[in-house]
Amino acid sequence: MEEPEVLKRAPHLNRRHLCLMAVAAATPAAARADLFNFRRFDLRGRFVQGGYAKGTAEPRREIWVDGKPQGLTSAEGHFIIGFDRDAPELCTLEIKGEKPLFIDIDKTEYSIQRVDGLPPSTVTPSDPALLQRIARERALKDEAFASREDADWFMGRFSKPLEKYRISGRFGNQRILNGEPRSPHYGIDLAAPTGTPVFAPQTARVVLAEPDLHFEGGLILLDHGQGLISMYLHLSAIDVKKGDIVPKGAQIGRVGATGRATGPHLCWRLKWRDRALDPSLMSGI
Repeated sequence: MEEPEVLKRAPHLNRRHLCLMAVAAATPAAARADLFNFRRFDLRGRFVQGGYAKGTAEPRREIWVDGKPQGLTSAEGHFIIGFDRDAPELCTLEIKGEKPLFIDIDKTEYSIQRVDGLPPSTVTPSDPALLQRIARERALKDEAFASREDADWFMGRFSKPLEKYRISGRFGNQRILNGEPRSPHYGIDLAAPTGTPVFAPQTARVVLAEPDLHFEGGLILLDHGQGLISMYLHLSAIDVKKGDIVPKGAQIGRVGATGRATGPHLCWRLKWRDRALDPSLMSGI
């Protein structure tokens, strides 16, 4: 029996899609398009906690995710959505004019990471002047995270920001800093010598370029379109400025050990609006 066309065109299918295929076998042809409406979006990605989905619909259509408005499709109809580190098992995608699509999200198992030897001021800051500085820096980051570049650079495959590295910390690990439980690690740590060039994994606009933040040290934020923001922490040098458009593969900075770091490495993070994503899933690390 010939393999169903949907498997050839959409190898990313999850459990829900496979169930729909089984239902479709007993469904009149006129109704099958509704069962397979995800095919019209050409929805592809990693359907797991920390993952993402990219797709295509009609241009400039409203996007709703889990009941909340999340902007418009691009001028070409492209869109991206993200699944948070702790995303529930079902995500609802609605695009104006289309029936809702329900996406199963697989659970990701996270380990525990212990980091000792950090200066107390980077774990439990208490000095009033330092707290004021942290608040000012948080405002700068919040402004950058609110960027919504009208672009769909995210549709291209992401490359790795370093040519050579050693993975020293995985996304999502529960962190224990100086013996105290803290928020999960929302990035992937790539250890490399100080001064190692850091490259833009995909075209983007620079929305933040700060050389000396308390926690992050040298920090760059890149907007790849529709609120997909990538972050580069602990840099020893920054080679771009806010407002620049950098092409994929351009050098943006150099690895360092600035901010809350115990050694030279790049902490690479990814965020879609208010959801923390695993950058390794988009780049194949």
